[in-house]
Amino acid sequence: MDVKKAVHTAKSYVMDLFDSEDIIDVGLEEVKFDELQNSWIVTVGLSRPWDISRNSVTAMLRDERKGRSYKTVHIADADGRVLSLTDRVLPTMN
Repeated sequence: MDVKKAVHTAKSYVMDLFDSEDIIDVGLEEVKFDELQNSWIVTVGLSRPWDISRNSVTAMLRDERKGRSYKTVHIADADGRVLSLTDRVLPTMN
């Protein structure tokens, strides 16, 4: 499997799995190949309706901030099978 196929598989899987949550802005964040496990590790970012910050100030300014969730999809290189999906939690900056 090449990198484009791995990314396509990961994004399609995330969009299908979270379809009922009306996710938006699905996009590739990171991809790497794990030679020891012979698998692709693809991180996909997405936003959900409840991740959008809405308050009176942002409404007046039409500045709605979107939060992001990140999902890591592990895909077997041999057959393109999705092995797992986990949360990718980014460290917070203080």
